[in-house]
Amino acid sequence: MNKLTQYGHPFQTKALAALVTDRDFLQQSADIVSPDYFDSDASKWIVRKTLKYFDEYHTTPTMEVFKVEVEGIQNEVQAVAVKEQLKETYKSSQVKDLEYIKDTFLDFCKNQTLKNALIRSVDLLELGDYDDIRNLIDKALKAGVERDLGHEYIAELEDRYRAESRSTIETPWPAINTLLLGGLGRGDLGMIAGGPGGGKSWALVAIGAQAVKLGYTVIHYTLELSEKYVGRRYDANFTEIPVGDLPDNKDIVEERLLGLRGGLYIREYPAGQATVNTIHAHLENCIQQGINPDLVIVDYADLLTSKSSKEKRDKLDDIYTGLRGLATQMKLPIWTASQVNRTGAREDIIQGDRMAESYSKMMITDFAMSLSRNHEDKENGTGRWHIMKNRYGADGMTFNSTMDAAIGKIEVTNRRSGNSDQDNSPSTPGGFSQRDRRNLQNAGNAFDFTS
Repeated sequence: MNKLTQYGHPFQTKALAALVTDRDFLQQSADIVSPDYFDSDASKWIVRKTLKYFDEYHTTPTMEVFKVEVEGIQNEVQAVAVKEQLKETYKSSQVKDLEYIKDTFLDFCKNQTLKNALIRSVDLLELGDYDDIRNLIDKALKAGVERDLGHEYIAELEDRYRAESRSTIETPWPAINTLLLGGLGRGDLGMIAGGPGGGKSWALVAIGAQAVKLGYTVIHYTLELSEKYVGRRYDANFTEIPVGDLPDNKDIVEERLLGLRGGLYIREYPAGQATVNTIHAHLENCIQQGINPDLVIVDYADLLTSKSSKEKRDKLDDIYTGLRGLATQMKLPIWTASQVNRTGAREDIIQGDRMAESYSKMMITDFAMSLSRNHEDKENGTGRWHIMKNRYGADGMTFNSTMDAAIGKIEVTNRRSGNSDQDNSPSTPGGFSQRDRRNLQNAGNAFDFTS
């Protein structure tokens, strides 16, 4: 079978099917595939839309997305051709040899690149432009490799040590900032875990308020509390006036807000009705209207939804992966919170294995800490912070804390000299605790523990 036959229309249609239905395959192929590798204009159109959608939303477009996009095609002939190609593409997604198509896709890309180079060389040959022909063929022979080779270690020494290479936003707690080498960095995902009513939302407000005080613009997404109530919590944080007393002290609130350097926008979405893409779209809308966010807070990620048909545990993993991908793409630090299971909510120090529904979501984050507050703590205004995961330094230590629930004032007081579980101390700087390592291994996750 010659290459023209092997990589003809049937192969290209199946390749399209793999690209538009398999997110993992699309992710692997996005950097090497080009619309020009496909013969028909309709196929080229589908590839362009698929790559654009993946770049924006980190997943494959659905049939509904394509339906909307097709409606925007002005040329009726092209619209009909695209519709027919889409029908054929989705029908081909059920064929048995799709795995073979995926395995040979790289060869297809190389072949098409070389074919296109030879076609373009004809005109150059007539001009006698042999250098350009040589360069064109040379590039074609190197096709199919990832375009971004990564950080060039030796050549980019200066880049590693530029002040702006890792820009961070401080939390209200110096001890946490020290562990984070200044604060949560742009592109990082931070998480606070805790039981119901344990202070997670107040902690997120404290983080947001600190950023506003420092002059940053914060977008706070609430999926549990109303926009106005979250706003009152910020009022309490800025003024140290209890939430219940705020209506009688509106003048003080107004005076205090006039002195704030940064900006704050609070957006409410009903629990279970917003996705990571919903947040992404809203952030893009903010930017289009001249509001450039510096910090994003999602209270809390577990209440987002995923369009995936997977089990709840896998859906949560998808949500956290998407949220971290959003942080990376938009170069923003994102803080969120997560529930722990019932056992964890009752424990003196919440460990990483007490994450509700999915232990691995903690591992997706760059920094994860728990806030433990039992019934006695809530009466006494005390609690404990435990560092479960820290990509930038040591983890496994526990800090005492105080909390005034009326105004949401949280302080990290001192590091505990002895934890309840001695096996919890980190084995190496920057490593996970022995307990968390065991739990992660037991969960069957294939992460690099040293990264």
